Amino acid sequence: MREVHATADAHEQARRKLIVALDVASSNQARTIVSMLRGAIGMFKIGSQLFTSAGPEMVREIIAGGDEVFLDLKFHDIPNTVAAAATEATRLGVSIFNVHAVGGMEMMTRAREAVVETAAKEGLTKPALIAVTVLTSANAATMREVGVTTFIDEQVIRLAQLTEAAGLDGVVASPIEIELLRRTIPDRKFLLVTPGVRPTGASADDQKRTMSPREAISAGADYLVVGRPILSSKDPVAAVRSVIEEMAKGLTTKEELN
Repeated sequence: MREVHATADAHEQARRKLIVALDVASSNQARTIVSMLRGAIGMFKIGSQLFTSAGPEMVREIIAGGDEVFLDLKFHDIPNTVAAAATEATRLGVSIFNVHAVGGMEMMTRAREAVVETAAKEGLTKPALIAVTVLTSANAATMREVGVTTFIDEQVIRLAQLTEAAGLDGVVASPIEIELLRRTIPDRKFLLVTPGVRPTGASADDQKRTMSPREAISAGADYLVVGRPILSSKDPVAAVRSVIEEMAKGLTTKEELN
């Protein structure tokens, strides 16, 4: 791959597009990371581990400090329960939260309606509501175990189209499916949030469908979610800078091609 020199604007765009996953066990660990990376990235992700350990107060604390939060709890339940959870996520003030697309049209529609109604009635900023398609830890064998016999990319497209039809703001999908999603769903406002991103030379861990930050951004991802390659680094700040540099080069390459 030829050498690309990213511009300062590309670096700033890349910074805003980077979400660091706070996949840690305690609020103190989370506070340390947030303090270290505040201003260096676009958003922090709070998932099941930290939310179960520290609860919604951790979300409120991070937002009160001026940072944005992606609440990654992947709600999947009966429509009424998910709608109620969507109401509370809106009240928390998160910027993005998600549901599982396999919950179906009614569940996703009820969640969207709850977000819109709560934000309007209570004068709150409406968060982006996105849906998980197929987890990045899944491969063909995983899908067969749960009775899904179609190819992964076909399942991702089916669920993404269902998500769009339900009026949600975008999906979570692996970087492998980004280009296909962009061709299938032409609305550029439809967000693609992409985990399974591994910096050049990093371990894939338990992720099955991965790309580098540069490749994922070039393919058309709106946000990249990176956790372990940053959190397990001896120097998380330097790791963030390295990821942003790769992303910025991807943005620069993308602009040159357009």
